[in-house]
Amino acid sequence: MIHVRAVLPADRAAWQPLWDGYNAFYGRAGDTALPAAVTETTWGRFFDPAEPVYALVAEGANGALLGLVHYLFHRSTTRIEPTCYLQDLFTTPEARGRGVGRALIEAVDAAARAAGVKRVYWQTHTTNITARALYDRVAQHQGFLIYAQDV
Repeated sequence: MIHVRAVLPADRAAWQPLWDGYNAFYGRAGDTALPAAVTETTWGRFFDPAEPVYALVAEGANGALLGLVHYLFHRSTTRIEPTCYLQDLFTTPEARGRGVGRALIEAVDAAARAAGVKRVYWQTHTTNITARALYDRVAQHQGFLIYAQDV
């Protein structure tokens, strides 16, 4: 049984290993880890009503956190209503293949619909084969490549 809910301030200790695992997957660990100030600011945004940044967690039957998802609403030049960017999605290795990722995506979809948003989108690395297998079942790849630069 998987229960998806909003993250609570009391979840910090259980959320942190999921966040660390997500970042490690993308090479942000050890010497390349995110600065602590980034994590603190991100955590604080989840509970700031002025911020359009949200966090959900998936709980197993025993109450242990199995995954997280972070998303945000933003304006778009191609839509009147806001758009939802699903920024971070991570499940524990033990939870993979058990429907946790799908449940988290579906919960973001429900939150987006409730907010009047009609599009949820996300990105992943081309080598993330496990996640892409799920994403190919629940969404349509749009064919875009992502470019970024620090300024």
